[in-house]
Amino acid sequence: MKCSETELAEVLVFEPKVFGDERGFFMETFRQSYFDACFTAKGFKPPIFVQQNHSRSQHNVLRGLHFQQRKPQGKLVRVCAGSIFDVAVDIRTGSTTYGQWVGRVLSAENHLQMWTPPGFAHGFYVLSDYADVIYQCTQYYDPEDERILAWNSSDFSINWPLSATPILSARDSAASTPL
Repeated sequence: MKCSETELAEVLVFEPKVFGDERGFFMETFRQSYFDACFTAKGFKPPIFVQQNHSRSQHNVLRGLHFQQRKPQGKLVRVCAGSIFDVAVDIRTGSTTYGQWVGRVLSAENHLQMWTPPGFAHGFYVLSDYADVIYQCTQYYDPEDERILAWNSSDFSINWPLSATPILSARDSAASTPL
């Protein structure tokens, strides 16, 4: 598995080795020892995952920007069907990259995974007819601790690759900025 930094050094992209033939393919999507070595080599504490989630969304759904305030979650995100534009926004007060974001297309075809560290808000926009997104988290989900920032805030100026008006949940529509 290849581990690469993004424009924000703490947000990482993982590219697994895919072994394919006429029958299909096989890939290892997670190995703790590899992740430990990658994070340690980059000077970061390796994450410990406690929860895995799976969501399905239709085309033009935008989820986010979500985060937990007191118990921040790190998220390792991958797509097993379809494609998304995945976004991580640094919302750590005092960080030199505060308010900056990074986005990548994650798909069932490219097999990429993106690491969103604790202290970052996370969101994604569905590019395909539908997308199944699987993400491992470093903290348990706590609905009372969840916060949502406006996906279209001028504070972040995220360049979402929108093909239509995004479909939002009621909570995401009501989201506000600032923190």
